Amino acid sequence: MKASYKNILFLCSLIVLVSADCKKSPTSGGGGGTKPVDSTATKSDMDFYLTTGNQTALLQKQSTKLVFGTSTNYYQDITVDSTQTYQSIDGFGYCLTDASAGLIAGLPSSIQNELLKELFGSDSASIGVSYLRVSIGASDLSASVYTYDDMPAGQTDVNLNNFSLRKDQSQVVPILKAILAINPKIKILGSPWTPPLWMKSNANSVGGSLLTQYYNVYAQYFVKYIQAMKNEGITIDAITVQNEPLYGGNNPSMLMSATEQANFIKNNLGPAFAAASINTKIILYDHNADRIDYPLTILDDANARQYVDGSAFHLYGGDISALSTVHQSYPNKNIYFTEQYTSSTGDFGGDLKWHLKNLIIGATRNWSRNVLEWNLASDPYVSIHTPGGCGNCKGALTIISGYTRNVSYYIIAHASKFVPAGSVRIASNNAGSLYNVAFLRPDGKKVLIVENDGSNIESFNIVHNGKHVTTSLDAGSVGTFVW
Repeated sequence: MKASYKNILFLCSLIVLVSADCKKSPTSGGGGGTKPVDSTATKSDMDFYLTTGNQTALLQKQSTKLVFGTSTNYYQDITVDSTQTYQSIDGFGYCLTDASAGLIAGLPSSIQNELLKELFGSDSASIGVSYLRVSIGASDLSASVYTYDDMPAGQTDVNLNNFSLRKDQSQVVPILKAILAINPKIKILGSPWTPPLWMKSNANSVGGSLLTQYYNVYAQYFVKYIQAMKNEGITIDAITVQNEPLYGGNNPSMLMSATEQANFIKNNLGPAFAAASINTKIILYDHNADRIDYPLTILDDANARQYVDGSAFHLYGGDISALSTVHQSYPNKNIYFTEQYTSSTGDFGGDLKWHLKNLIIGATRNWSRNVLEWNLASDPYVSIHTPGGCGNCKGALTIISGYTRNVSYYIIAHASKFVPAGSVRIASNNAGSLYNVAFLRPDGKKVLIVENDGSNIESFNIVHNGKHVTTSLDAGSVGTFVW
């Protein structure tokens, strides 16, 4: 009996030891999962910033120590290969609409300065926005429709004698100057929603097309815009020829077929830029991924193609993989992603997942040099828009007397804060529901952005140079990892 009792004690001791050993886990952290073995003597090899779909963490730096090692486990691997490189990155940001500029301009100066530094600064308290899109004339998020050469009905101005930036000089130009004072290297893209109405077939701000007799005049309109902004100290890095040329129902808007755009570029806009020694890039299309026949039609025209830097896309239709199809057809022409909105009736968690998966990760994995969300700022009621313009295009910020951060802020910040212009996309593999993209920064650091698109917590390994770090993400969470 005594011998049996001793055997039982011995077996119990073994069970306790085995159980304790099984509970030891590789270093992990983030949105849940196994807890790390955390020693104050161990320095973390990796910074980890987390946003959860339920907003319990919002771009929050995690205290968990992530240390590279070689011990094995059964979790999925995301392998980052910094020797395999793809496109350079121009930046991440928003569209500075008239509504955005007006709301920011209306803030008390101390709050405005604080906000602009947070958005466009380069210190640890900022999110490092490095790319902006502005409208050439009004967009549908302007209080009213205008162009830079409006004329009374029935009158024209073929010499553009009445061209003026005065509508932009009260708010858009001053805000851009304030931004440039913080980040002089920010890239600015200009996009028109409509030309002056006297140039259009229907003489209306909604729909219509550009009359062929005004092709040369409209090319000079772009030249004057770029030169006028330059005189204000603002360099327009690129322009798109027409915002959403296949949709004529917005206010303002204009229809422009692929053949019309090709003719305008090769016969008018390209030669006008060359004659004026303008280096601003010409980007075609600027519409949804479901009609890649449009950019390909223009790129197939060698006379137009010589003036074109690349193609721009939105994703209100189609699949983001279409960007790669255009890239593969013309690999020496660039790809850009220039607009996607979040709705005032949308869900934070759903928008976070979809936009990270399809835009921040999807667009860059499909060769885009940038990713832009739509409206930078709105009031609580999204009330600033043209008659018929978007009434639910929620800003990345909501501005009253101060500002609050919305889902679009965090969508962009998970990239812009960590992936500066000049970074290069590097190889990484998607693993199950863990969608991701990796970058090599100019300072040599690596960045991996991961979105857990599944319905369960996922533990996984980040593998680089034969070693790995183990971490985890809750369902619907986003992590940015820097090392």
